[in-house]
Amino acid sequence: MTIDSQLPEAPDRYPAYLDRRVYQGSSGRVYPLPFHDRISPVRAPAEWDAVHLENRWLRLLILPELGGRIHFAHDRTRDYDFFYRNPVIKPALVGLTGPWVSGGVEFNWPQHHRPATFLPTDVEIEHESDGAVTVWCSDHDPFDRMKGMHGVRMRPDSAVLELRVRLYNRGERTRTFLWWTNIAARADENYQSFFPRDVRVVADHAKRAMTAFPAADRAYYGVDYPARHDEVGTVAGGERVRGDRLDWYRNIPVPTSYMCVGSKENFFGGYDHAARAGFVHVADRQIAVGKKQWTWGASEFGDAWGRNLTDDGSAYVELMAGVFTDNQPDFSFIAPGETKVFSQFWYPIQEIGPVHAATVDAAARVELRGTSARVGVVVTADRPGCRLRLEDGTGAVVAETLADIAPGKPFHESIPLERAVERLVLRVLHGEDLLVACDSTAPDAAEDDQLAPAREPAAPEDVPSVEELAVIGAHLDQYRHATRSPEPYWREALRRDPAHVAANTGLAGRAYQRGDFAEAEKLVRAAISRLTTLNPNPVDTTALYLLGLVLERQGRAEEAYDAYGSSSWARAWRAPAGYRMARIDAAHGRDTEALSRLQDVLRTEPEHLQARALRVIVLRRNGKPGAAKAVAEATHALDPLDWWTRDLLGLPLTTDAQTCLDIALEYIGVGEHDAALRVLDIACEREGARAIGQTAAGPLLEYYRAEVLRELGRDREASEAVGKAQVLDATWCFPSRLDDAVTLQRAVNADETDARARAL
Repeated sequence: MTIDSQLPEAPDRYPAYLDRRVYQGSSGRVYPLPFHDRISPVRAPAEWDAVHLENRWLRLLILPELGGRIHFAHDRTRDYDFFYRNPVIKPALVGLTGPWVSGGVEFNWPQHHRPATFLPTDVEIEHESDGAVTVWCSDHDPFDRMKGMHGVRMRPDSAVLELRVRLYNRGERTRTFLWWTNIAARADENYQSFFPRDVRVVADHAKRAMTAFPAADRAYYGVDYPARHDEVGTVAGGERVRGDRLDWYRNIPVPTSYMCVGSKENFFGGYDHAARAGFVHVADRQIAVGKKQWTWGASEFGDAWGRNLTDDGSAYVELMAGVFTDNQPDFSFIAPGETKVFSQFWYPIQEIGPVHAATVDAAARVELRGTSARVGVVVTADRPGCRLRLEDGTGAVVAETLADIAPGKPFHESIPLERAVERLVLRVLHGEDLLVACDSTAPDAAEDDQLAPAREPAAPEDVPSVEELAVIGAHLDQYRHATRSPEPYWREALRRDPAHVAANTGLAGRAYQRGDFAEAEKLVRAAISRLTTLNPNPVDTTALYLLGLVLERQGRAEEAYDAYGSSSWARAWRAPAGYRMARIDAAHGRDTEALSRLQDVLRTEPEHLQARALRVIVLRRNGKPGAAKAVAEATHALDPLDWWTRDLLGLPLTTDAQTCLDIALEYIGVGEHDAALRVLDIACEREGARAIGQTAAGPLLEYYRAEVLRELGRDREASEAVGKAQVLDATWCFPSRLDDAVTLQRAVNADETDARARAL
C-alpha cells in the first residue's frame, strides 16, 4: 500500500547510553538500538507491506513493517473508523528510540512504547478451516531477545476483532515485561471514554497522583478540576457535561494519563456522540487488568502535537488495555522457556451510547425511567429472536420482549414495565445462552476512594530492616527504575547481614548480567550457604539455578550440570534447569540423556519452543526422522514464526540478521556447528536487507564464525573470519547479548591488538 510518508533520517552512528533517562516512568535505555534525532522534512509516497482483512461488518489494515500495528479499523455498517485512521505516516520523536506514529493500534511490549515500534516484524497468515484468518506478526525484542507474537484474527461470522498474543522468554533468566495495547480513537468535543461503573479512582504513572473518577475531586496534572464543576457544556444529542468530568476529551486541557484502579469488570471503550458510534474492548479481567486513557489535551498545545503527527487536523485519545499490568510502569515476570498466551477483543457499537456491561457476544445499557426502561443492546453476530428480559432486584420478571439483532442493527428502545421498581437487571438471551447481563444500578466502588499515591522509598541507610531493603531492591530491579539502582539497597542489606539470601542473589544476578562471573559466583555461593545451613533441599532454588548459569559461562559445564540438577528439584526451575542440562548433554553427544531431560522439560512446560526444537535434533541423531518431523510440524502449527523450528523444517530464513544470529547461537549451544555456520551465512545475506534503525550485526557475525571454525579445527578459515571482522563496516553494530560480550572478550584474549574486537 502506498502512503505519503516522512521517514526517519539515518540514526546517530554512535551508541546512546541513556540508562538513567526516565521514559514512561521507567528506564529510557536505548542501547543496543540506534538513536534517531531527526525526521526527514520531505514527504513522499512510500510503499508499505500491508495485510487487509475484511468481512461483512469490519475492515482493517495491518502494517507488519511498523511493529505489526493495525493502521485502522472500520465499521462498515456505519462507514465509521472506530480506530483512528491516520492518512499519513508522519512520525514524531516520541518513541523510545525516536520515531513513533499516531493512530490505529500499537502493541507495546516488553515496555511502553514498544522499543521496535518503527521496525519491521515477521509476518505469517494463517487460514482456518471455518474461514477465519489470523495475521501473525512476530519479532525478537531488541533488549532481551524474547519472542513476542501477536495475531490479528477475523472470523467470517463475527463482528469481533480478536488479538491473539504469545509471549515467549528465549533467554536463560527470568525477565520482566509489560504488555499494553494502545488504541487511538479520533476525538473531539463529543467523544467520551467510558470505563466500568465500579471505577471511582484513577491514577497517574507509577500511581504518583490519584483522583476520583469520573468527576475529579482534586487538582490533577496541575488542573483544578473541582473549580470547573459549574462549567457545563452541551454535546451532540443534548447531553449536558460538567467541566470536572475526566471521561470527556473536551474537559482535559493538558497532556494527561489516567489508569483505572481495581475494576472487577472485563470491558471499557469509547463513544462518539455525534457519530453515535464507538467501540468496546473485552478481555479476561483476571489477567487483563489495565484500562487507561491518554490525551495530548484539548488545547492549543494538543492541536500543535496533532499537526506534528498528522495532516488532517485530527485529535485523538489513546484507550490502552494492559495485560498482567494495571499501571505504567508495572512489570510482571516471565520465566525462562515460559509462554504466556492471552486474547483481547474489540468490536464496534452503534446508537446505544456508553455501555454498562459487555462480553464478546454483546454489549448492553439499561436505564430505569419511571415505569419504563431505556434499553440498548449491540451483538457481535446475527442473533434473530433474542429475548430481552428485565427483572427487578429480586429476580422477578417485570418485562420481556423479543428482537432480531445483528451487528450494525442494535436494539435501542424503551420497554414499558409491569410495575414500578427501584432496580432493573437486563438479561439478553439467545436460546438458552446468556449473551450479556447488566444492572441499572452502578456496582460498588472497586477500591477505597481514599487510596494514597505511591511514595518513593527512603535512602538505603534510612530503611529500618534488612527485609525491607531486599524488597525495595527487588522492586527497583523489577520496575527498571531509571534513576535509582537496587544495588545500594542490597549492599546495605549485606552490610547488616552478609549472608542475606535475597540480597546476595539479587547482586549476583546483576553481576552475571554484566559479565562479572567471578563476583557473581562469590555472591551466589554466599546465598546458597545460608539457604542450605539446615536444609540441603531449599524450597527456593533460584540461587542454585543462577550458580549453574555462572559456572556454565566460565566453561565449567559439568559443575554447572550438578547445580542445575539441584535447582530442578523445585517446580519453578524444573523446566529451565532441565533445558540447560539437555543443552549440555546434546553438546557433549549424550543424546539419550538429552532426550530424557527434554521429555521432562516438556511435561512441565509443553510449549517450550527451544526444548521442542532440540528434541527434533536429538531424535534425528538417534535415527528417528519420522518422530522428529512430527515434533517439528506440531511446533510449527503452535507457533508459525518460531525460526529455529522453521529452519529445522527446511523453510527459508527470511527474518532479520540479528534473529538469524539468535538461531545460530541456539545451534552452537547444542553442538550443531555445521548448522550454525550455515545460518551465519544466511545472517550475512540478511544483513543487506536491514531496516533503518535496526542494529547491525556484520563484524559480530564474523567473530562468531571464527569461534565455530576453531571448534571444528579449521583454524586458517577462523583467522580469515577474524580478518574480515576487522575490516567490515561497524556502523550501528552495538553488541548487547551476554554471548556477544563473552565472544568479543575471547577475541581480545586471543589477539590483544585486535582494535575492532576491543571497540565492540
